[in-house]
Amino acid sequence: MKLSASIGALLAIVSFSAVKAAPAVSTVLNGSSHTFTLTNNPSFKPNATRAILKARGKYARFSNDPTTFATGTIPMVDYEGDVEYYGTVQVGTPPQSLKLDFDTGSADLWFASTLCSSCGSGQTKYNPSKSGTYKSSSKTWSISYGDGSSASGTVGYDTVNLGGLSITGQGIELAKKESSSFQSDPVDGLLGLAFDSIITASGVKTPMDNLISQDLISQPIFGVYLGKSSTTGVGEYVFGGYNSDHIDGDLTTVPIDNSDGFWKISVDDATVGSSSTGSFDAIIDTGTTLLVLTQSVADSIAEIYGATDNGDGTYNIDCDTSNYEPLEFSINGATFSVPPEDIVFQQSGSSCVASFGYADMDFGILGDVFIKNNYVIFNQEVPEVQIAPVK
Repeated sequence: MKLSASIGALLAIVSFSAVKAAPAVSTVLNGSSHTFTLTNNPSFKPNATRAILKARGKYARFSNDPTTFATGTIPMVDYEGDVEYYGTVQVGTPPQSLKLDFDTGSADLWFASTLCSSCGSGQTKYNPSKSGTYKSSSKTWSISYGDGSSASGTVGYDTVNLGGLSITGQGIELAKKESSSFQSDPVDGLLGLAFDSIITASGVKTPMDNLISQDLISQPIFGVYLGKSSTTGVGEYVFGGYNSDHIDGDLTTVPIDNSDGFWKISVDDATVGSSSTGSFDAIIDTGTTLLVLTQSVADSIAEIYGATDNGDGTYNIDCDTSNYEPLEFSINGATFSVPPEDIVFQQSGSSCVASFGYADMDFGILGDVFIKNNYVIFNQEVPEVQIAPVK
């Protein structure tokens, strides 16, 4: 399942496959930092409709209808051919390893626990009684999702180790209940990287908040590179810096509007060749697979590519991309592209579904389809992002 959570809601992508070992990655980091390596899985069964519905549910409330710095690396999984990306994080003393979805579109850190009677049998369940650094609290949390699923539990505090970056006293949300849609999920939980104003556990700091306040990173940033299963299949999160080896060209600084708790930017235009669709606001969200646009922008792009509306937020599109031009986004004076081969998301026989869709919202979501083609550095304190094409 591709986990993503916000105050409003979430829908999940449920589908599983085997993963393969991480290839080696050589990194050059800017400042003191930590690197996560992502690995590839070439076998996937994507579902564009569910991806659109998940994004709709996630943003439902907007609907119109110097310490020692770590040098370790954590392997991460490119799950089901770029559908989602997750990695392993250690929690507690001695450490318990949990597979978490890193999500810039939510702020909660929660996962399955031994307190949970309904969590999936395949999930690793954090056991607070086995951690010498765990502290309980009277706080509770509850999340409801757009597809009717839900999770809830209790808040505790423990050491969370991001591959050597040891956060002490981190607020963690222990699931005591999960609905059935989570029970066969290979991911144990979620690590939110949005702003703490949308965290469901009131008063709890996000991991990024604590990395900054505990001086575990020298810069209040993290760099995100999402690899493609069709090429190298590797990627990484770098906390406290970024990896210039993956950047092709100049970084463009873009202001962030975080008034709603998200990494929201202004997109000046979206174009295909000489055809323009106009401006819109968009959230940069690693927890969303597709490009989820406003309906007017998505309809314009669909018309250019000759795609047909399926009526559920997705479009059918010609599987042959040889004559397609790239989809380009103009952002703060620079242009960032999604190449023709990434305009198709899913193929079933001779029919294909586009990697862009729409929801009944006043803003778009630049999900993994955008991010795997463009390196993004998130600066929490300014706030701002810096974007450059990937090598």
